[in-house]
Formats: sequence, C-alpha cells, structure tokens
Amino acid sequence: MEAKNSNDQEEIHSKVMRAGRRTYFFDVRSTKAGDYYLTITESKKFTHDDGSFHYKKHKIYLYKEDFDGFRENIEEMMDFIIDEKGSEVISERHQKDFKKEEVESSVNGEAKSTDSFTDVSFDDI
Repeated sequence: MEAKNSNDQEEIHSKVMRAGRRTYFFDVRSTKAGDYYLTITESKKFTHDDGSFHYKKHKIYLYKEDFDGFRENIEEMMDFIIDEKGSEVISERHQKDFKKEEVESSVNGEAKSTDSFTDVSFDDI
C-alpha cells in the first residue's frame, strides 16, 4: 500500500458529477486532527490540435465554520438565477436552434443582426 502524501489527507466520502467537458468532484477529507472538510474540484478537459489533451483543475477547500455562509450565498445566487431566468437552459452552446438577439453593428442608424449573411453564388467560379 502506498504512503499518502502529507498534502493529500485521508478521503472519507466522494461524489462525482459529470457536466459536459467538466467534471466536479465533491470529496470529504480528514484533517490531521481528525476533523472533516469538503473539497470541490472542477476538472475541465482541453483537447489540443494533435488530439492530445490535458485537464485544468480548480479546487475549493470548504471548512465547517464556513458551511452556513457558503450555503446561504450559493442558495441565494441559485434562487436569483432561477427567479430571473427560469430553470430552462438558454445557451447557444446547449441549444442548436438558439438565435442570438445581439446587434452586431449599426449602419446609417439601422441595426444589423449578427445572424445575417450574404447569399453568394458560386456559379461564376
């Protein structure tokens, strides 16, 4: 059995949540003193042009004394988002039929949509 690195405290309980290119790891770990804390790790996969890939990871350490504040803030932020935008996902990335409502530029005071394009005939080529 391998000896654990001193930075890698004992893992007690884990859950994994996959979300597209991201994976979230929720791990309960034990301190040297025997108390528990939570780590939340976001791992995102990036693929290079040659087909190789790497992961970028971001980790949050959450200790018991911060649980109440963290819970209150995360619930408030999630409630705000749901109240403002609903629970339906509205995203160009998640919906193939998503239409941008942005204005790209203005010509002579007239708005030009980012979805516009010019029909080109290739018959003359």
